[in-house]
Amino acid sequence: MLHVARWRIFAVLIVAILGVIWALPNALSPQMRQSLPAFMPRESVNLGLDLQGGSHLLFEVDSSALVRGRLETVADEAGFALRGRRPGDTPEDRKAPIAFTGRAVSADGTLVRLVVTDPAQLDEARERIAALGMAVDGISGTVATTDLEVTTAPGNVIEVRVSEAARNAMTRRAVDQSIEVIRRRIDETGTREPSITRQGLDRIVVQAPGESDPETLKRLIGQTAKLTFQMVDETVSPSDIAAGIVPPGSEILPNVDQGGSIVVRQRALVDGEQLVNATGTLDTQTGEWVVTFAFNPSGTRDFGNATRRAVGQRFAIVLDDKVISAPVIREAITGGTGQISGSFTPESANELATLLRAGALPAPLIVQEQRTVGPTQGTEAIQAGALASVIAMVLVVVFMLLTYGVVFGGIAIIALTVNLTLIIAAMSVVGATLTLPGIAGLILTIGAAVDANVLIYERMREEELSGRSAALSIDAGFKRAIVTVLDANITALLTALILFFFGAGPVRGFAWTLSIGVVTSLFTAILMTQVMVAWWYWSTRAKKLPI
Repeated sequence: MLHVARWRIFAVLIVAILGVIWALPNALSPQMRQSLPAFMPRESVNLGLDLQGGSHLLFEVDSSALVRGRLETVADEAGFALRGRRPGDTPEDRKAPIAFTGRAVSADGTLVRLVVTDPAQLDEARERIAALGMAVDGISGTVATTDLEVTTAPGNVIEVRVSEAARNAMTRRAVDQSIEVIRRRIDETGTREPSITRQGLDRIVVQAPGESDPETLKRLIGQTAKLTFQMVDETVSPSDIAAGIVPPGSEILPNVDQGGSIVVRQRALVDGEQLVNATGTLDTQTGEWVVTFAFNPSGTRDFGNATRRAVGQRFAIVLDDKVISAPVIREAITGGTGQISGSFTPESANELATLLRAGALPAPLIVQEQRTVGPTQGTEAIQAGALASVIAMVLVVVFMLLTYGVVFGGIAIIALTVNLTLIIAAMSVVGATLTLPGIAGLILTIGAAVDANVLIYERMREEELSGRSAALSIDAGFKRAIVTVLDANITALLTALILFFFGAGPVRGFAWTLSIGVVTSLFTAILMTQVMVAWWYWSTRAKKLPI
């Protein structure tokens, strides 16, 4: 006897109704979506770069800047190591000093060179510097090698280089960090579903659908936004600045606020990593746009202690090696908040606040390629995809009606229509992005979705030919075909998941649409079709199946 559990009927009705509700916004204009009642969903499927147009940017991480930064740190630490007194050392840890001269990073940023005064101390000096090396992070974890290559040259010269393995490890790590920073920056602009992927060892591909101005995006992404607070070195005269003469531990930076150059201490009081918030706002007292910021607890403590010791002195707010403000410390700043002024416009103040909130890039990004995909190309792609979908649907409808008749073929067509509605609804709910390969996956789903119906219907025919009644043939058709249906769809789903997790870009768009289609096909083919066939049988009490 043909029996369908009551919960299946309710499940089919509820899911079908919810599918129509969630898919409905895709058939409405943006104005109509906004006018929907509050309880109605307003989300629609996001269109990818290839459908709605947008910006495509290819960045390369400047690994030479990473190497130079590491070598500058090594140069500072080498000075402490050779002097035998490093910050935090106890009297027991101190060693005999080794005299040296000429400690500096080379002009090309590839090595640190210094000269040991006493040749007899050359080996010990090399060992102390070699001890500054750190373990290299490999792809599968930390490897037993140091990131520094320390060699000697004639004339008691010690040269320190970053190893190739360490350079690659730093680049990989910088790419991973940059992807997260870029994602936060783009999310601040409201761009929906940006695609940010690694390409090779040191490149990042950014695709921002709907962003028609790549220059704005490039400026937002490409700025390193490394913020530091450093003390101004007032001991250097203007003539020394003009001659490029600065004491050890200081550096000359351009002063974009007042023009010219300014000398600051290299050691930062605090940095942008200790910020928890930044906002562009209008100063009601001066009428100028400023950027207000707030430190985390450790930043508040460090900044308060530093300003307490330097009341009456100037400190510099440095952004990407440029001084944007150099105010005088009137009193200790212990509240953990402050503001940055500097001839900001509303746009530049909000842009700087966005950069500070998202965090600094670990290394500069070099633009290797940029292009804009126009909406005309996307319109053509949508039209071509829609035409292909209609053709596929028509062919499937004709095949099912000719093969299984109006009743059973019509039931399969209704299930297929609901299936497509559920796919659109699911993509709207999760905020998925529909790309041109995704449309290909949708077309493939149309053809593959009726496979389950074909298997079930053919099994019903076999059961009826073996002498079973219509009711028993229907019941056996579903029960005995379900194993084959599940096997085929689970295999397809696993394949789609593999493509999604290991693929990138267009491959993931195709896999995502196909995955949703497989799940919805199982629902419509097994549950919905069974309910509709059972309803037909209960209504007609037919003695023979019309297939």
